[in-house]
Amino acid sequence: MSGRGVWLRARARLRRFPAALAACGDQAAAYGRCVAAAAAGPAELRRDTCLQEFQALRECFARAVRLCPS
Repeated sequence: MSGRGVWLRARARLRRFPAALAACGDQAAAYGRCVAAAAAGPAELRRDTCLQEFQALRECFARAVRLCPS
């Protein structure tokens, strides 16, 4: 059994990534601002600091991937 099909499916998913990222620019920017602000201070970045922004970005990616043609 060949692993070729696995690589073809993985490549197909990776080709859809730029479109998904473009569709979620606002959410990606909000998450990036949150992480940058949390990491800029003297305190270290902690887990779940930007959880709300991350979840919004993850949901947007999930919607965008479902809507993108294969």
